[in-house]
Amino acid sequence: MNSGLVTLGIVVVIVIAAVLIYNRLVRLRNRFLNGFSQIDVQLQRRYELIPNLVETASAYMRHENETLMAVTAARNTASEQCEKTARNPQDKSLMEALASAEGALTSAMGRLNVVMENYPDLKADAQMRDLHEELASTENRVAFARQAYSDAVMDYNIAREQFPAVLVATACSFKEAELFETEDPAMKQSVSVSFA
Repeated sequence: MNSGLVTLGIVVVIVIAAVLIYNRLVRLRNRFLNGFSQIDVQLQRRYELIPNLVETASAYMRHENETLMAVTAARNTASEQCEKTARNPQDKSLMEALASAEGALTSAMGRLNVVMENYPDLKADAQMRDLHEELASTENRVAFARQAYSDAVMDYNIAREQFPAVLVATACSFKEAELFETEDPAMKQSVSVSFA
C-alpha cells in the first residue's frame, strides 16, 4: 500500500510540474505574440504616414517620380508582408520576408531623404516637417516595440529549451519563436571621408 501511495504521489507531482511548465510556456508565448502585435501596430502607423509624406513631396519633386514610386512600392510590399506575418509570427519564412521588405522600405526612404535635400522649399514646408517628426517618432516606437519583442522571444525560447520544459514543449508542439531582424543596408556601406 505504501509503494502505491508513493507512486501516486510521484505521478501527482509530475503532473503538477508539467501543468506549471505548460502554463508558463503559454504565458511566455502569448507575451512574444503580443510583442509582435505591438510592432505591427507601429508599422501600420508608419505605413499610413508614408503616403502623406510622398504626396507632400510630390508637389515639390515633379522630376523625382522614380524615387516616389519606389517608396510607394516598397511601402505597399512591406505593408502586405506585415499583414501576412501578423497571422503567424512564428513562421520563420514570413518573418524573414517581412525583415527583407522592411529593409527595402528603409532603403527607399533613405533615397527619398537624400533627394529631398535638393529641395529647400520642401524641407521648409511645415506639413513636411510635421510628417518627418511623426515618422521619426514612429521609428522610435518601432524600435522600442522590436526591443520588447526580442526580449519576449528570448525569454520564451530560453524557457522552451530548458530541462524539463523542453519535454513539455516538444510534447505540446511549442515552436521556437523567430526574432524580427532587419538588415540595414546603410550599416554595410563603407564610410567615405574626403578632405578636399
